[in-house]
Amino acid sequence: MTSTDHKDAALTEDIRLLGRLLGEVIRQHEGDAAFAEIEAIRQLSVASRKLEDVEAQRKLTALLDGLTDEQSVRVARAFSFFSQLANIAEDCHHTRRHRIHRREGSAPLPASLAGLANEFGGEAGSALTGVEVSPVLTAHPTEVQRKSILDCQLKIAEALAARDAVPADSQEARTLERELVRVITTLWHTRMLRDVKLGVKDEIENALAYFHYTFLDVVPALQADAEDLLDAAAGVPVLRIGSWVGGDRDGNPFVTAEMLDHALRRQGDIVFEHYLDAVHALGADLPLSQLLTTPTPALMALAQASPDRSAHREDEPYRRALTGIFARLSATAAALGLSGIRRRSVGESAAYASAAEFKADLDTLDASLRASGLAVLAEGRLRQLRLAVSAFGFHLATLDLRQNADVHEATIAELLAVAGVCADYRALDEAARRELLVTELASPRLLFSPHSEYSQEARGELAIFHRAARALREQGADAIRQAIISKADNVSDLLEVAMLMKEAGLVTPGPAPATRIMIVPLFETIDDLRRAPVTMQDWFALPLARALVRSQGDLQEIMLGYSDSNKDGGYVTSNWELYKAETELVKVFAMHQVRLRFFHGRGGTVGRGGGPSYEAILAQPAGAVQGGLRLTEQGEVIASKYANAELGRRNLEALVAATARATRSANEPRNTPRYAAVMESLSAAAFRHYRELVYETPGFVDFFRTLTPIREIADLNIGSRPASRKASQRIEDLRAIPWVFSWAQCRIMLPGWFGFGSAVAALADEDRALLKEMWTKWRFFQTLLANMDMLLAKTDPAVAARYAALAADQPAATGIFQRIMAERERTLAALFEITGSDALLASNPALARSIRNRFPYLDPLNHLQIALIKRHRAGDTAERVKRGIHISINGLAAGLRNSG
Repeated sequence: MTSTDHKDAALTEDIRLLGRLLGEVIRQHEGDAAFAEIEAIRQLSVASRKLEDVEAQRKLTALLDGLTDEQSVRVARAFSFFSQLANIAEDCHHTRRHRIHRREGSAPLPASLAGLANEFGGEAGSALTGVEVSPVLTAHPTEVQRKSILDCQLKIAEALAARDAVPADSQEARTLERELVRVITTLWHTRMLRDVKLGVKDEIENALAYFHYTFLDVVPALQADAEDLLDAAAGVPVLRIGSWVGGDRDGNPFVTAEMLDHALRRQGDIVFEHYLDAVHALGADLPLSQLLTTPTPALMALAQASPDRSAHREDEPYRRALTGIFARLSATAAALGLSGIRRRSVGESAAYASAAEFKADLDTLDASLRASGLAVLAEGRLRQLRLAVSAFGFHLATLDLRQNADVHEATIAELLAVAGVCADYRALDEAARRELLVTELASPRLLFSPHSEYSQEARGELAIFHRAARALREQGADAIRQAIISKADNVSDLLEVAMLMKEAGLVTPGPAPATRIMIVPLFETIDDLRRAPVTMQDWFALPLARALVRSQGDLQEIMLGYSDSNKDGGYVTSNWELYKAETELVKVFAMHQVRLRFFHGRGGTVGRGGGPSYEAILAQPAGAVQGGLRLTEQGEVIASKYANAELGRRNLEALVAATARATRSANEPRNTPRYAAVMESLSAAAFRHYRELVYETPGFVDFFRTLTPIREIADLNIGSRPASRKASQRIEDLRAIPWVFSWAQCRIMLPGWFGFGSAVAALADEDRALLKEMWTKWRFFQTLLANMDMLLAKTDPAVAARYAALAADQPAATGIFQRIMAERERTLAALFEITGSDALLASNPALARSIRNRFPYLDPLNHLQIALIKRHRAGDTAERVKRGIHISINGLAAGLRNSG
């Protein structure tokens, strides 16, 4: 047994245990015949995959093809649930290895605060100066899990973790196994799919669940460690959680001002309930008598102001102060119109004007305890609460606004026309637009009139900004900090948003206007990325725009879109153009003395900017990480990172550690002119091959739409947003998320590698030789290839070939499919030549083994999906057929993990 096998022995045991218990549940509730059928499929799949047994493959095919609709659904559920259980076991094992690492006194892991403190030593105090990391939760249609399923998974993870702490043959272990049986039984009898399509309110609730799972407790705890280990500034958050859920209107007509209001209220419900529970618990923690302690005058004043007049607590000033704080919190919740508050106060009190006032009262308790020699009491629950208030305020998560530039343009055009200012704004060129918008922004006059008629879209856009203004008044300046412009490509796009915010009082007009919400351009296509430095140069050169930036503390955020740039130009070109845009933007910002913060719109899979976040941050260009960093957390990745508090802690810690390291090394060179020249050639060739396939090959759209389950994915009840931006079959109008998700389902993963092999082959000999040096010395290129390596390991030509048989035009499909597979072979050859490996994931044997072990359990799901899609597309409208397809999509997404 190798050392790696020994380390993974507990993982193997957990997977076998969960598999056995799932089998027992199926046998008990579905019968011996159903269990035997599923077990036969499992054994044949393992034999055909691991032993390359041709006869086993033939028998497996015959068995799966012979299943009835009812049997197909049952088998799909069984293998889907096994994939989920394997994921839980792997996550628990990562946590187990992390604990063992700490317990053995090994050197701290680099992706941790302790590792950061160890590295910086005497300079640890400055390691986190200016660092603020913000993971932003988004609602995207790749998260196929229901919350009920996630709750069961969390209970299974807790039971597995508890088993580690008891002897294997003990009564405690047997009790925990019975608990696992109960939860797996619940899981088996829980509907895997949603009966109705998710609405925006559902997405809001799903996102908020992760605050209970992880963020409410982990963010303050991590902040405390940052202050203790690295002397981070007290109360200055290194982590702020953001959200798009309820504020992202781009292409989603269901996100309205009403939904924004609902999101803000529900976030308020969660954070106030948390604070009220914590204050109530503190009352039990601090029954301190003034006969035995010496409270400060400020603490006594707080106690005197409390509505608590109970004689039983007359000599307990901390409790009386906390009762007063509770009453003020409760009054504040009522004033904000929050309805989800359970606890009620003992008396009336004035509402807090701000979270800062609440924090000041908590600071009074802290100061009094410390002055009385009771610092040990101040370091417990009270410190956690104080840090929570600094991080979450009265808003819980900063909610971004996002809309497409075209919608902003249409709204401004309508306002200008109705006001009689400009009859046809859209007919103006860019220079004329800028001149007009600057003039209007300098004027105190508003364009909107309550006496005029406007389109529903225009009224809806204005309503969003009015609700945002109210949020800032009621829940604080951090409630909404960004207004993001999708498809931004000109200065006028930014000025239009300033105009809309002016209508709501969010921009103060004048020659040097000020804005309360930052205007953030999102550059997402290849052309937009190439123009981004010029766009921002023009923005800063405009005195009025420069004043807006100055009002935000000379800080400007730029969002970069990984998904659309990949769909537009392919994996290699997308990554290279993002890198170049960042490099040039760093120069532009430095020239104008503006601080730059990048917001990375990364998805789950490599084709959408995914992959390990720690390595991705360290691979950024020089100067691109300047303390502040935001990144989206999307789809099933949210659950895989944050459904468990300990796992969530590690992921958040890695983000902070990577940001601190990248900030400290901001001036270190990341590449050389020689490297850049080779990457330019590589990108140009890869771009050409990708575009020729996806956008210039006759019949490719039909090939994609019949080979992949894109049509079936569009029918899944997994997101409120339509799969396409327009009612169109064009690839250009398809959202990047279902585009990538579809390729993952059929095990081709095309967006994460296509074009690389041909691009390498097209290089001159001396440039190809340099690629090996780039692999060893340039972090960007290492990350590019490592992510490609991981994705290629999840591809399977044999499975993909069976999907190709679904295509309507078989002669055309055969040619396109052979072209894709030939490119895969070229890409593998190029990857092995550069890295010196002879197998995929050679440098990550644990992941390689995990993927290999999963394949036998994914193969039946792919086979069933293909068979059921054939029936469905042939006209079989049976509900079981449709449900079986959707369950297979769910199971494959779980098994492949970062697939969308």
